[in-house]
Amino acid sequence: MPGRLRFALVVVGSACAVAALAVVVAFGRGGGGGGPSGRQTGFDGGALPAGVRAADFRLRDQDGRLATMRAYRGRAVVVTFMYSTCPDVCPLTAQQIRGALDLLGRPVPVLAISVDPVGDTPAHVRAFLSRQHMAGRMRYLTGTSTQLAPVWRAYGIQPQTATSTHTADTVLVDARGMQRVGYLASQLTPEALAHDLRALAVGAPAAR
Repeated sequence: MPGRLRFALVVVGSACAVAALAVVVAFGRGGGGGGPSGRQTGFDGGALPAGVRAADFRLRDQDGRLATMRAYRGRAVVVTFMYSTCPDVCPLTAQQIRGALDLLGRPVPVLAISVDPVGDTPAHVRAFLSRQHMAGRMRYLTGTSTQLAPVWRAYGIQPQTATSTHTADTVLVDARGMQRVGYLASQLTPEALAHDLRALAVGAPAAR
């Protein structure tokens, strides 16, 4: 049966540096935790190793309001990485997340973190959110390269450049502020994301 690559994002941190490494966890079928990985972890996405904390940050959203990861403690959060002038993957990612929120029927915090600090102007970001019908449902966080670089490193993200395409990953952070589930752009679906958000809400066990 066709396999779907599951991955984990391993973050090793210290006061001075944070390194990230993408690791293959398992191959399994998608949909409702139906594959081997889903049966073992309760998630449709790639279960991340236990104890991987979501790095904190201080960034501004499309309205100039300060956003920190710490402020979302107590709630599951969707964290994704994109740029507002992206012609393909980023709009698709936004629509997959939008579809998951529609399936859930309740608000869930969604943080989009810029991978293009120069191009992600307030006007471009607000236009992107409007086109994707995500205004009021997604906070799009921007900053300078200096401000964003530690966040990219902490989540293992390659930013968008003139010569390389950015890493298009999405991560679910649980109410304790731990990274729990990760998706490559090609694996993200509304059904999988909604399923895993429900699993987090009922306390799916941490990966062992």
